[in-house]
Amino acid sequence: MASPDTRTQLLDAAERLFAERGYRGTSVRAITDLAGANLAAVAYHFGSKAELLAAVARRVIEPINAAQCAGLDRLLARTPDPPVAELVAAFVGPMYDEMRAGDEGGARTSRLIVTILSDPAEEVRSWTGPAEDAVRDRYLEAFTRALPDLPPQELWFRIRGMLAVTAVDRVEVHNRPAGLPPVAGEAAKQWAITFLAAAMSAPPTGT
Repeated sequence: MASPDTRTQLLDAAERLFAERGYRGTSVRAITDLAGANLAAVAYHFGSKAELLAAVARRVIEPINAAQCAGLDRLLARTPDPPVAELVAAFVGPMYDEMRAGDEGGARTSRLIVTILSDPAEEVRSWTGPAEDAVRDRYLEAFTRALPDLPPQELWFRIRGMLAVTAVDRVEVHNRPAGLPPVAGEAAKQWAITFLAAAMSAPPTGT
């Protein structure tokens, strides 16, 4: 098997280090040292550290977004107004499928997504583009139709909550208390769907 090219080695190294140390805690030198590349390689292949982060994030999140879009397409082909529980399953399911418990790649993806959600660095919050915006807007529109009484700000809070709960659960599955047996990925996914569907469907706050 051919060894990874320099660009792939940089992506692999950056994904690992950004997940472990955050954006500001990761230097370009640390990335290139881990990748076995020279310092100029980041500028040559990506332009900047921020663009490298964007490439890492897209490589991780694009398969999730594609599966989320496919799931929503299947629901909308059946009915223009899918129920909340089915929308939650289509949105959350791909995150569980891509962040598998017991798989180091899945754990790294989970840690990276938690970093993207929580890292205060501006570069971490400005990597998204039209493709990511389109997925967000499609689900926001579908949930708005399914939950017409929910104020827009509270709906967006709940959607962000789905992302946070899923990512944190996938990270914490590797840090479970001693004596607590591992849970199969499918079981955990169904627990999350049940929990998050109930949370999404709750009446607006104050009613």
